[in-house]
Amino acid sequence: MTTPRRALVREPGDRYPGCISSHPLLHTVDVRRARAQHARYCEVLSDLGLEVIRVPRDDLRPDSCFVEDNAVVHGNKALVCRMAKESRRGEEAGVEAVLREHMPVKRAVPPATMEGGDVVHLPDRLISGLSQRTNTAGVAQMKDWLGVPVDTIADPGIVHLKSYVTYLGRRMMISTRKYANHPALRGYRVLVAPEGEEYAADTLAVGDAVIMPAGLLRAHEMVREAGFDVIPLDVSEFEKCEGAVTCLSILL
Repeated sequence: MTTPRRALVREPGDRYPGCISSHPLLHTVDVRRARAQHARYCEVLSDLGLEVIRVPRDDLRPDSCFVEDNAVVHGNKALVCRMAKESRRGEEAGVEAVLREHMPVKRAVPPATMEGGDVVHLPDRLISGLSQRTNTAGVAQMKDWLGVPVDTIADPGIVHLKSYVTYLGRRMMISTRKYANHPALRGYRVLVAPEGEEYAADTLAVGDAVIMPAGLLRAHEMVREAGFDVIPLDVSEFEKCEGAVTCLSILL
């Protein structure tokens, strides 16, 4: 697992309030605020030493700012995903065009469905959810093209695995209680997100820094005590669309 040098991002489009979400505050989504939060997110990535590459905005597809779902990058190769939801298909074209400037790319094909939000990147392997959005054919195509071992966590009730489990670095993970003892996490120290702060399980680690949603103070303290620098970010407008800090970038 190499240290990332670049981050692909995409600003929320005009139709962002139409995102796929069952969040009770969905009706309060504010595009202007979302764009301001996104700009701050990009600023932090840049401050952490990453070259921020902006994929052209997509004003037709509401969920297009969640670029992570569009591709899985590993070992200088990319699998462009085949999204499970019809309304999201087409998002990946802009991301694919940018990725092709940097590495070999292959597209997932039917019957695969695959979304990058299901894939946790570890130093020696990947863990993929088998979820509402990713199926066994998708995992098989990812494994074959990227040439990497893939463990799975099957739960047809979830949208994306990374809402529940992410890798912090130094053989440490953060997880909700639901998956903390799953065999796929064996061999890692697992920090369990405090009750009521489960949203903190979706983190974005860049070196020793860990970007986390703001306001989850017990979770922040737990990650700090584990030896990481915590950078809290206000991502309220993305939480309303059932997104989080990993969803907004693809690290290369």
